[in-house]
Amino acid sequence: MTQTQPQKVLVTGATGTVGRQVVAELLARGHAVRALTRDPARAALPDGAEVVRGDLTEPDSLAPALAGVTGLHLITFDGAGFAPLETGPRILELAREAGVRRITVLHGGGPSPLEDAVRAEEEALWTVLMPVEFMANALEWADGIAARDEVREPFVSRLSAMVHEGDIGAVAAVALTEDGHGGQEYLITGPEALTVGDKVAAIAAARGREIALVELTAEQAAAQWRAAGQPEEVVGFLLDVYGNTPEVGRTVLDTVEKVTGRPARTFARWAADHADAFAATAPAATP
Repeated sequence: MTQTQPQKVLVTGATGTVGRQVVAELLARGHAVRALTRDPARAALPDGAEVVRGDLTEPDSLAPALAGVTGLHLITFDGAGFAPLETGPRILELAREAGVRRITVLHGGGPSPLEDAVRAEEEALWTVLMPVEFMANALEWADGIAARDEVREPFVSRLSAMVHEGDIGAVAAVALTEDGHGGQEYLITGPEALTVGDKVAAIAAARGREIALVELTAEQAAAQWRAAGQPEEVVGFLLDVYGNTPEVGRTVLDTVEKVTGRPARTFARWAADHADAFAATAPAATP
């Protein structure tokens, strides 16, 4: 890999779980960042980022933001409604006109028109980022842990090689600013395959207070998700992916270290960084 001079990169989806990490990592590496969002006033992005207004569903709104940038980070869905974006060809046309040299796209979990357009791009160097489960998904447990010292989940022995969202941002930052990543598809994992119990134990250690793990049946889990407002297709998806986790989701790879030069961050580190999110709101139960 060849380190380039400081670059200017446009990050779309900049206020999302991964987008924020791409912004932070680029800034930490000394690059200039232009962060695209529908609502700059609410972005709350790190100092040093140039926050601009734009909307991927209205691609011509990106034209001013693309001026002078060498790299472009893309997402594949509409941030408001999570509908697949159909505007890829126009976005890439604008990127070519602006002289963008490198593009990363965050894989959305399945085929998408925008990713297809990126893969067909012939002028810029593109990289597809394909992370497995985000460590940040554990924040879904925060309310139950804080209020009841409890996690209620099905299939608790399932394995996940979940990845720290900061490591996704780090891989993106390297691909957007260094040589050697064009035409690559990077499957990104964490350094360990963990059970639900492993993750709960790590959070308990980070917060300094025990957490009970209650295993639900599939039927109980489906009822819990429906009660939380999940649509039926999401309930079905969760039952399938948790009950039959694909090999790709539980196999540890060294992508992060190969691309960034440092090991992937552990879930224990993630839990320590987010311990405040799981802080107890009720007194501990007496024996």
